[in-house]
Amino acid sequence: MFGISDKSAIKAGMDPIELGFQFKREVHKKILDRLDRGTTFSRDELSRRVETMVDNILENERIPDYIEQGRDELKRDILENILGYGPIEEYLRDNEIDEIMINTYDQIWIEKYGRLHRTDRRFLDDTHLRLVIERMLRPIGKTVNDLNPYADGRLEDGSRINVIIPPLAIDGPLVTIRKFPEEPLTINDLIKKYHSLTAELAEFLRIIVRNRKNIVISGGSGSGKTTLLNCLSGFIPADERIVTIEDSAELQLKQPHVGRLETRLPNFEGKGQVDIRDLVRNALRMRPDRIVVGECRGGEAIDMLQAMNTGHDGSLTTVHANSPQDVLVRVETMCTMAGLDIPSYALRTQIASAVDVIIHISRLGDGSRKVVKVSELMGLQGQEVLLQDLFEYRKDYISREGEILGSLEPTGNLPTFINNVVSNEREVLEKIFISDKMREYDK
Repeated sequence: MFGISDKSAIKAGMDPIELGFQFKREVHKKILDRLDRGTTFSRDELSRRVETMVDNILENERIPDYIEQGRDELKRDILENILGYGPIEEYLRDNEIDEIMINTYDQIWIEKYGRLHRTDRRFLDDTHLRLVIERMLRPIGKTVNDLNPYADGRLEDGSRINVIIPPLAIDGPLVTIRKFPEEPLTINDLIKKYHSLTAELAEFLRIIVRNRKNIVISGGSGSGKTTLLNCLSGFIPADERIVTIEDSAELQLKQPHVGRLETRLPNFEGKGQVDIRDLVRNALRMRPDRIVVGECRGGEAIDMLQAMNTGHDGSLTTVHANSPQDVLVRVETMCTMAGLDIPSYALRTQIASAVDVIIHISRLGDGSRKVVKVSELMGLQGQEVLLQDLFEYRKDYISREGEILGSLEPTGNLPTFINNVVSNEREVLEKIFISDKMREYDK
């Protein structure tokens, strides 16, 4: 097939792994050349034809000695390259992988259990990667080309994909795929499996959601904001009408009365765009009990604040920020993006009266995702919005394996709304926030 003998190739110092990729590339090209491009086949018919071709090639062509894979594994790889998603096929099927990142055709990274790993898998070349990108985007009505060099979308399995191609991506197409579990994580998963929060904090969060406190979840990219938001939404009573608003639908609410809205990008002519702000304003006409916005990142923040201040208590959203204090600055900045001439003091008044609690989640150095601070907004003091910390994560030490160990504890500050909840829930909050020593002192 190559015109190069096994022995001469090895003697020439050629990398056996690279030779293996060359072999697959040749098989790939041969099959594509044999297919009649002008004929449209069904998926099943195409699969049968390609599989027959692969079988014939592997039977009639001697597999070089430097191919370490068995015939069945080699056949699977070739079929995945031609019909599927090539080297990332197995990663898309792996439920323990959170993210797939393709930097170049021969550089694929994955995130698993919060850690980044470079894989030994690769595409055959840039052309092969572009074909797979096209294969992934076509079913969702997206494409990338010189006029549209980037695209966002949701794959058929619910995964979120971002693609950007040259010349914007200097070294070749860049692909990022954020995967989501088929069954959404529960609050118990976050407590017992991932140790992202404690049972105490979970009970506190249940109470504030049930008591219709407006909540903002903050954190960096990939910190677990959406996952936590999905878990908190599970505390919303089943008899309430919820409207969710997202750029790309990721939330998986189980309540029976949920209206789901998703933004729309402009068409090729730059028309038809529907952004989050449009949807928030429209949601107010849908008689929602609560509005859940997947992420506030622009002028929609002012509409969200107004919704929170006008009878839609118990709404939830997420914000990219580095701390609860940073949330206040970010929200104020986003409100100004709405193009309205609102004085800073008026904006801060809106923020202080609308938002009740900020939950900050962070991805630590060992890859783990943990709630590191929970803060309550106390109102305005002069020109500044006051915060009081209710929970705080304290790092104790780092183990030999690199695991960060610490504890998430109540700070001792009592939530100001403790007297506004029913008596049994007040007792729960007192047990969480008032230590035995403090009780003795109060007596």
